[in-house]
Amino acid sequence: MTDTMTSPAASPASNPTPADAAAALLAANRRRRSIRRWITMGLLPLTLAALLFAGKLLSMYAFAHQSISSYVAAGYAESEAAARNLDVANWFERFKAPYDIGTALAGQEKLPEARKELERALPLASGLDVCYVRINLSLVIERQGDAAQAAGDAAQAAQFYGEALQVTVETPKECSSDDAQNQSPDQSRDMGDTVDQNKQRQQEKQQQSQQQNPDQSQQQDKGDQQQDQPKQSDLDDIQKKLDQGAQDREDQGRGDQNGSGGGTDKPW
Repeated sequence: MTDTMTSPAASPASNPTPADAAAALLAANRRRRSIRRWITMGLLPLTLAALLFAGKLLSMYAFAHQSISSYVAAGYAESEAAARNLDVANWFERFKAPYDIGTALAGQEKLPEARKELERALPLASGLDVCYVRINLSLVIERQGDAAQAAGDAAQAAQFYGEALQVTVETPKECSSDDAQNQSPDQSRDMGDTVDQNKQRQQEKQQQSQQQNPDQSQQQDKGDQQQDQPKQSDLDDIQKKLDQGAQDREDQGRGDQNGSGGGTDKPW
């Protein structure tokens, strides 16, 4: 008796039905949608950060341009307002906002406020950016000395001039280089020459103010001051110095056409 071999029945997996194929396609689509969703969610923060970064750069350029153009046109209040917008979320070149604010305030003769902003900018600046921050800070302090001198307070003026001179003296030597000049916010003024001129002018003003304040020199020898009365010739010399100082201030006031007072340069 011969055994007959029967062929095995076809497996359902090897011959899927249309319903099975449709179910597999739906499952694959769901997996793809899930993957795309997770990728989108993962890239969303990066996309928002990129948009925020680009927007911040564009706004910084716009506000910086507005601040500079307003300052050049003597619109100091408008320049200050634009510069203060730079101070919002100040992530890039952090010294620029307080520097621009301080410079605009100096144009409005708000000298204490201008000095505060420039002193805030100085430690934030690096490299050759320090140069023009120091120049403007020294000019603002010098103008504080001019204001004190005009008010008749020679002692206070001498103190301000000394502080301005100290800021100028501490200006790095690199600020006289060609690279520093190329970064200058005012290409029409040589940075190295400006530093030298500021140093000489502030030193002269300090000396003049000290001469106009005889009490300062007399305090160096209190013992002699208590024992001896000043001679008439000494009083005459002091009066001559005071008269000469008043004449110098009057001449400087006539020569200054920028309203800065005392022959002090305009901040950059």
